[in-house]
Amino acid sequence: MAGYMKISESSISVCRSLPVWLTMLSIALGLTFTAHAQDRQTTLGSVHLSLDQPMSPPAWALLERELLRTQTDACREFFEKYFDERGFLLCVERWGGNDGPDDAPENVGDWPMLHALGGAEEILQMYKKAWEGHLRQYTLAKTTEVPFARDGMYYKEFPVMMDWLHNGEGLRVFNLQGLSDPGDRRLEQRIRRFAGFYMNEDPGAPNYDPQHKIIRSLLNGSRGPMLRKATGLDWAGDPLEVENRFEALHGERTYDEMIAHFKDYNDVAGDHPQNLSATTLAANAYMLTGEDKYKAWLLEYVDAWVERIKANEGIIPSNIGLDGVPGSAAGGKWYGGVYGWGFSVVVPQTGEIGHRNTVSRGVIGFGNALLLTGERRYVDVWTSMIDTINANRKVVDGKTVYPRMYGDEGWYSFSESPWAEGALECYFWTCAAKDRARVSGNGWLDYLDGKNSGYPEAALRSDVEKVRKTVADMRQDHSTPDTRLSDNPMQYNPATVGALRELMMAGLDPGRGGGPLHCRVRWFDPDERRAGIPQDVAVLIDEMKDEQFSLTLINLSPTKDRHVIMQGGAYGEHLLTAVEIDGKTTSVNGPLLNIHLAPGAGQRLVVRNKRYACQPTLTFPWDRW
Repeated sequence: MAGYMKISESSISVCRSLPVWLTMLSIALGLTFTAHAQDRQTTLGSVHLSLDQPMSPPAWALLERELLRTQTDACREFFEKYFDERGFLLCVERWGGNDGPDDAPENVGDWPMLHALGGAEEILQMYKKAWEGHLRQYTLAKTTEVPFARDGMYYKEFPVMMDWLHNGEGLRVFNLQGLSDPGDRRLEQRIRRFAGFYMNEDPGAPNYDPQHKIIRSLLNGSRGPMLRKATGLDWAGDPLEVENRFEALHGERTYDEMIAHFKDYNDVAGDHPQNLSATTLAANAYMLTGEDKYKAWLLEYVDAWVERIKANEGIIPSNIGLDGVPGSAAGGKWYGGVYGWGFSVVVPQTGEIGHRNTVSRGVIGFGNALLLTGERRYVDVWTSMIDTINANRKVVDGKTVYPRMYGDEGWYSFSESPWAEGALECYFWTCAAKDRARVSGNGWLDYLDGKNSGYPEAALRSDVEKVRKTVADMRQDHSTPDTRLSDNPMQYNPATVGALRELMMAGLDPGRGGGPLHCRVRWFDPDERRAGIPQDVAVLIDEMKDEQFSLTLINLSPTKDRHVIMQGGAYGEHLLTAVEIDGKTTSVNGPLLNIHLAPGAGQRLVVRNKRYACQPTLTFPWDRW
């Protein structure tokens, strides 16, 4: 990509943090690294702004602070009700695709984002305790009939063998912990180990075939890939009583219906686009350690999928056989396999047909490749696929409809709305008008386009109400640990970060696929040495273009100064080139900007940037110089 900044020996610190060992050495020797004179005139992090113009507190700012404050109390009440002193989830531990180990940490989903936004330190402590607890809990939990989990549902602190629809959900908390706590030694050990499961660094987990550049099965993990046909038992877990005891959230009334739900989930050998979610492990490992082997593996794997799409007339195949040939593990059908383009099955409770195509999870891998390289060709592959799929539209009863599935007879399962999986992500990555056209019905984007001025306050008020209602519902939950499945408490999780993430970070929802955070800007508190907006500070981003975004920053305290660090992107991947305030422009030319806010001060900033121009890192700003 044009404009992607290459790091030279004479420009070490502009857009890539120093390795930890070099940082420590420089401190010990009293060294200071500076940028090349033509790129930057000052050392990294030395650009400061001071805002001193008084501003009356707007409603959106008060609502942001209230949302950050009140969720701490709500999350604490949730944690005390559903977790014990060890961090174990108070439920019946089971293996399975409906209510398995992945659901345990999902009960604190969005808590990492809440802390990274500026939520209380207690949020970080609680979700880390839940994560640690569930690792021990599901290592001790064993199946009696499912063969590969009889010695423990987790092995080496990772699922023994499951698909990335579920692995990704189980890792959505872990994969974002580095936003708030990159110095946790256990985090680094696990990031390396987990990525190693997919890089053939563990001989007991030969998940990856470097010759054909495939992850060898839809079901994979710390005990390697499943290369046989899967059974309903493998997916549904051991027998249990259901009726009059558990509320099965997928609607099954008996264990037989659970088995029937998965009876056709057989063709798992070979690769599937879902497995692209595994690239987040390598992305985090690269951003934490700076070791090129992680980036090299990620790009090798994603590039192999790029070539498969090109060879398949622009459509991503949903099965790559063990010989590297599309469809060879699914009867020769490139659209075959579990969760493939043609995966339509009978819903046992109703007898209706359920269409369960999950190839869209693959967009996570393309976003990770963009994050590490800055090359928008990865986005173009996906947007071209969207257009290719929608080109198969047809007119039925005077209405244009678009396909969702592909089978032996061609495209089927038509809908009046175009296929737009990943369209929001692609627009965020490019900010191009042609990509914006694929995203409809999005109030946040309409607001950024200047067409929905009431969105911020309405969205924040809605989220405040959501917290209230969720806590009220939680207090009416009279289930007991022996009548509770791992996914039951999830509906009462009070963490509500959607509006805060959009308005404070201009960020996408990482979703349940275990993806990273993609955002335009992130905030740090240099006084408390932590991630997130400082106490009393609020921010509203009101414009987002490719090379510019605008925001209002305010200190609500009438008596205390506040300091904040603005970072371009979640991982410092965006270069902040300049900032304009009241017509005065200050050059930045780095991923970080220090801002001082006088008591009661607030102003609007227009920030210019070059996106994906810097190597991403999990290192905190004050550890980079």
